[in-house]
Amino acid sequence: MEGTVFAPSLEGMKHVKSVDGVMLAKPFLEVCKLILPVLDKFGAAMSIVKSDIGGNIARLESKYASDPLKFEHLYSMVQVEVESKTAKGSSSCTNGLLWLTRAMDFLVELFRNLLEHPDWTMSHACTESYSKTLKKWHGWLASSSFTVAMKLAPDRKKFMEVICGSGDINADIEKFCTTFAPLLAENHKFLASVDLDDLKAS
Repeated sequence: MEGTVFAPSLEGMKHVKSVDGVMLAKPFLEVCKLILPVLDKFGAAMSIVKSDIGGNIARLESKYASDPLKFEHLYSMVQVEVESKTAKGSSSCTNGLLWLTRAMDFLVELFRNLLEHPDWTMSHACTESYSKTLKKWHGWLASSSFTVAMKLAPDRKKFMEVICGSGDINADIEKFCTTFAPLLAENHKFLASVDLDDLKAS
């Protein structure tokens, strides 16, 4: 593998915004897709997260494909739903973007933990990240499933060897966290501006 498992998504992040600084739908979703192979390396521990992310990407991609010109900007999908008062529906694109962003928050936090706490086990790093990001939005059922899944987290040392490839893994994790976090924060800021950043799972 050329470079680390993060190399493709880091390249993709350079193209997520238009020249005038607007978040573009297709490139943003592409970056999220490029992160899925990283999740594969976790094995069973991340299967719920992966299917959740995959489902939300598919929902947003299908909306984008319905009118690529109209939905070139990521937030236009949300604006249309806000206007038609369908944004809070469980199958809305707004809901999809919100949960996709939250799942990515979890991953950024997880990799930040792996970087800053070399002594933590993988399941400890996962649990801490979950508590800081997704947990407060999850109901009891989702929370329980997540807790069980985290017990299946792979051995940290083996995992790091697998994602390393031929690159400098710590430098790429650092880049991934510092580049992606502000983009995710921008999504939250926009969702908060239309009062939709605090929806909870049923």
